[in-house]
Amino acid sequence: MTTPVDADHDPHSGAPLKTPLCDAHVALGARMVPFAGYLMPVQYEGILAEHAHCRAAAGLFDVSHMGQATLRGADHQTVARALETLVPADILGLEPGRQRYSQLLNERGGILDDLMVHRAPGADGTLGLVVNAACKVSDYAHIAARLPAGVLLEIHEERALLALQGPEAVNVLVSLGADVAGWDFMDVGPASLAGIPVFLSRSGYTGEDGFEISVHADTVVGLWQVLLRDPRVRPIGLGARDSLRLEGGLCLYGHDIDETTTPIEAGLVWSIQKRRREEGGFPGADIVLAQIAEGVARKRVGIRPDGRAPARDGTEIVDDTGVAIGVVTSGGFGPTVGGPVAMGYVAAVHARPGTKVGLVVRGKTLPAEIVSLPFVPARFHRAPK
Repeated sequence: MTTPVDADHDPHSGAPLKTPLCDAHVALGARMVPFAGYLMPVQYEGILAEHAHCRAAAGLFDVSHMGQATLRGADHQTVARALETLVPADILGLEPGRQRYSQLLNERGGILDDLMVHRAPGADGTLGLVVNAACKVSDYAHIAARLPAGVLLEIHEERALLALQGPEAVNVLVSLGADVAGWDFMDVGPASLAGIPVFLSRSGYTGEDGFEISVHADTVVGLWQVLLRDPRVRPIGLGARDSLRLEGGLCLYGHDIDETTTPIEAGLVWSIQKRRREEGGFPGADIVLAQIAEGVARKRVGIRPDGRAPARDGTEIVDDTGVAIGVVTSGGFGPTVGGPVAMGYVAAVHARPGTKVGLVVRGKTLPAEIVSLPFVPARFHRAPK
């Protein structure tokens, strides 16, 4: 069943909530931590080993804390146009069986959240949404309050979400009965895994090929167990999820993007398709389209610190004269890179790759360099054109 949009379910109130897999994580010896209002596994055998396994084989993530919802209306045009008043992506042109990344924007073009939008094969008049756990309550309220008559938001608290990521992910799913070998990056559709009904998208948050698996909460434990019986699959926690997405140059909401950053400053102009750049019609369009045409004052960049000391969120970035030019928004050790990596915002004049900068860590300025993103090339599966 679905939950009405005005449900008083707030993941940030009281004790951390638990996903349906919480007991399974504990049984595997996971170190559990509060995250986005939920008790989640940060690691099992260790972040470095889990990171490496996802790069080499298939890592299984519990992302059931994420929000899943459906927009429903008379037909695709009605629902798509309703959503296009809230996001800058071309939803009207979204083909059946495909998914698109976008952002909920405020009137200044700032990012309220980023989200995935999919159109199931054969579905006319419905769009699926996946939103961030930390924002889902406010997202649902924001969307529902702005929908026209005849378009309904349904929240799917009865659904769980897994992510199987890495080069062996597709082979694992094929071995369980899913005909997904020919799927392209961002393809979506229903499938069955070992007899368990699921909805799949060929996407993820690691920079690797992989799939996100929406499944009913009543059957997710059984699916988790089935997947882990495959020797190619190991459970992966939030620690390696963060190091993988950081090496992939992927934004984390609340750090690399928030209500004060626009998609253009964040380097997400690719997520605004041509028609929307020409027509506008989304919140903050005047600001966003002016930034596309005229440039921005600051830009999100990759940063490679010299040496081994990582630069964490909030680290000040200075130029070669010691003048502050920006701030680190995500940082840590990149296991595949073999050293510290970071992302942050700097004044646009300093954003060119190769620019030497300083990072103020514990009162000491350490040398670093602006570099192109991603740190590790993405391996999303794209069929030859």
